[in-house]
Amino acid sequence: MTQQNRSFPEGFTWGTATAAHQVEGGNTNNDWWAFEHTPGSGCTESSGDACDSWLRWEQDADLVASLGLDNYRFSVEWSRIEPSEGEFSQAALQHYRDQCEGLRQRGIDPVVTFHHFTTPRWLTAQGGWESDLAIERFERFCTVVAEALGPVMSRACTINEPNIVATMGWLAGMFPPGKTNKRLSRLVADNLVKAHRVAVDAIRAAAPGVPVGLTLSMTDYQLLEGGEKKLESIRHHSEDVFLDAVGGDDFLGVQVYSRMRIGPKGWAGPEEGVPTLDMGYEFYPASLGNCLRRAWDYTNGALPLLVTENGIGTTDDTQRIQYVHQALEGVLNAIADGIDVRGYTYWSLLDNFEWALGYKPRFGIVNVDRSTFARSAKPSAAWLSSVATANALPA
Repeated sequence: MTQQNRSFPEGFTWGTATAAHQVEGGNTNNDWWAFEHTPGSGCTESSGDACDSWLRWEQDADLVASLGLDNYRFSVEWSRIEPSEGEFSQAALQHYRDQCEGLRQRGIDPVVTFHHFTTPRWLTAQGGWESDLAIERFERFCTVVAEALGPVMSRACTINEPNIVATMGWLAGMFPPGKTNKRLSRLVADNLVKAHRVAVDAIRAAAPGVPVGLTLSMTDYQLLEGGEKKLESIRHHSEDVFLDAVGGDDFLGVQVYSRMRIGPKGWAGPEEGVPTLDMGYEFYPASLGNCLRRAWDYTNGALPLLVTENGIGTTDDTQRIQYVHQALEGVLNAIADGIDVRGYTYWSLLDNFEWALGYKPRFGIVNVDRSTFARSAKPSAAWLSSVATANALPA
């Protein structure tokens, strides 16, 4: 690409993201807190105080503003807002409204995710996502939250990576409830699809004019000899059933980190000579552009795409800049080919709690001292800020 056409389109949005349980701290009333404290769950440590962002959200907002980013994606914690079935905390709702208003005052669009991996304990006690009850309760929750935040949020994401929730919780056993049952994982996936559809309607009714969409984890699945049937099955259950559910939404959030090579037995593991990261997958930034193309082709270009998560867990900040630079080249190439990509959100603002792996993977462009919670921006933060400010990728 030439220097002339390395600019992003006018109006292209730049943001970063976090999730409530990964940064707030003290979310003791959800299934993840219970899972972290269950012997044998595989979790390396408890989320504990996380990044103390429940109290320090203004510091986080100041950081986003200082970087010149125009949006911040965060999630609301269901178990704080509805600590008991049907009992809604006005204080928690006001907290999130204050957060949205604080972001707006700093010139930042609040992008609110309604469910990011955590479910209240009272609901899991009733069967959680294995039960139709969860669909009804999530619809009610979305109505309450959208009524409270509708005037101050800029965009709504219904469910973060429902495919990961179903697969990791009910097939791989690495997320709560820690089950390994293919039938149940598909039942949960179906319920999450239904929950997304009712959530879209509920949010639109309660917050007219706020764009609503799904954020989906996508993987750059690459075919190895003899892996055709495996690849087709994996793609269908992990992505296509969810891509089939986004018709009529206002956008699709695409979330990409790496690739998986698929052979006759499924995932063939990393390729020799390709660096692997703390998460166990390959350094493969080209995966973002490849997945944007697949999402666009599969949905026949029916709705605009937003990169709602992309990043790298590494202690090498130079490697982080290399990864994001190459990933953004893929975004530019996709746009040049006519794919409607409207924004890029880096995961994550902060080094935070990475679920079962605890605090080892470092995805943040901002370091968080585990003892004092002091924030310090990394060189990658300044680099991303310069790209966002210029709305262009440097040579």
